[in-house]
Amino acid sequence: MLKNLHIRNLALIREADVDFGPGLNILTGETGAGKSVIVDAIGLALGERISRELKGDESALSELVFEISDSGICDRLRTAGTEPEDGEVFVSRKMQQGRSKLRVNGETKTAAEVRNIASYLLDIHGQSEHQKLLRNDMQLKMLDHFGADQITPALKEYESAYHLWKKLGTELADEEMTPEERARQLSFYEYEINEIEEASLKEGEDELLEKKYRKLLHARKIAEAVDEAHGYSGYDDDGCAGEGIGNALKKLESVISYDEKLDELYQSLSEVESLLADFNRELSSYADSLTFEEEEFRETEERLDLINHLKSKYGNSISRVLEAYEEKKEAYKKLADYEENRKKLKEEFEKASVLLKEKSGKLTALRKETARVFAEKARAEFEELNFAQADFDILFSEPDAPSANGNDLVEFVISTNPGQPKKPLREVVSGGELSRLMLGIRSLFADTDSTETVIFDEIDAGISGRTAQKVAERLQNLARRHQVLCITHLPQIAAMADAHYCISKEISDNTAETKIEMLDDAEAEKELARLIGGAVITENTLKSAREMKFLCRQFKSHEL
Repeated sequence: MLKNLHIRNLALIREADVDFGPGLNILTGETGAGKSVIVDAIGLALGERISRELKGDESALSELVFEISDSGICDRLRTAGTEPEDGEVFVSRKMQQGRSKLRVNGETKTAAEVRNIASYLLDIHGQSEHQKLLRNDMQLKMLDHFGADQITPALKEYESAYHLWKKLGTELADEEMTPEERARQLSFYEYEINEIEEASLKEGEDELLEKKYRKLLHARKIAEAVDEAHGYSGYDDDGCAGEGIGNALKKLESVISYDEKLDELYQSLSEVESLLADFNRELSSYADSLTFEEEEFRETEERLDLINHLKSKYGNSISRVLEAYEEKKEAYKKLADYEENRKKLKEEFEKASVLLKEKSGKLTALRKETARVFAEKARAEFEELNFAQADFDILFSEPDAPSANGNDLVEFVISTNPGQPKKPLREVVSGGELSRLMLGIRSLFADTDSTETVIFDEIDAGISGRTAQKVAERLQNLARRHQVLCITHLPQIAAMADAHYCISKEISDNTAETKIEMLDDAEAEKELARLIGGAVITENTLKSAREMKFLCRQFKSHEL
């Protein structure tokens, strides 16, 4: 559940720190006090976009602390790359100078990663979420989620059959060729195969040729340098290294009998002379081996040009060119056997089509049975939400072509008054009715949905009186299995609170600031009286508030 919310410098909130508890957490306040900022702050920390209204001049911060008690959620969080720390998950977002940084348990995450993690932690139901209920794709997802135990395995089987059918269908379409196109392609493959074959490539040949080419290209420069080096290190000219060392040895030899140390130095220099002599002989041998044949240079250059041309055309290495050669031969063979291969491909596609139809039929049958149960339970939920005469159903139709989700289009239809035909939700319901329908449908998943926290914003749009009481009762029932946060202006809903928070706006020195505080029992009664009677709280409104709280406590006790 959401244990703590900390906000700094967001909209009109300078600093706020709120601890939430289990059950039904109600947030109330005057219009314009900033109630929606609370939901916005939670959404921001969980990767939602930053609206212009929330941006400030200073750095802003939104931090959430979740307490995780469900082992299944812990496993899913680990799969998403987050390890709960002592049963808690810390989510934060810091925003400064147009940039923001998201962190989960201190580790930087992308917005997409945080939204994925958030999907296991809470659901936010605002007006935009309610509107999703009008979309056919969302309705199908809800139906599949409701019947997940049976539908999910069937959907996986269908998806496997669909991807095979789609792949074979694409191959058939891609390989559709006229005789002329086939002949041209065969001729092209034949040319490329012959081009590589005639080159008689060998692995590593290009590297050896590159070395040889460099040597031949710079042969004259090499010869000149070797000849000069041989002279400097030899014995033929005055001042060369060999001559100098020989003279040095003669000088030392004449005096070594006078000092043992000179003998050691003489031996060391003798080794140097020996090494230099060996070097000079090897250099002379290397010089004698240097030859430059114009024909050899031209052949090497032409061979390198050919190899580089093939590498530029088929790959950046000889091994890749040889791989391309095998691929071209395989493609040529396949195209040469075009009619036979196409016949086999058609047979495979027809088998895949039969399998797809079988899996599609099984999936549709399960969905229709699930839809029957879903509609029956939804009607009961809607009745509890004061849609006493509502007639709800789910209609099925087929799309123009199968998709990865199956071969079903679903439409939620409803009639809210007796005698009226059932119509799609988008043609019938108002904003307030849509909020109640979403609450009713959300209640269907209360026992099976492991998401611990549910947030409702604008759940009370367009309702009052008995309907508001019904909504309050359904929220309380939902709060028995989940932590529920609800922003409301209706006393019937606020009276049902397990924990009540008041959001107010204070103005001092021409500066407005939003405050959030948890109310004790007496303060909650006064806030409830304000919701009942308005700005002036009288003894009668306080009495009504106490009575509403008493009736709500009785409801909770009775439901238990």
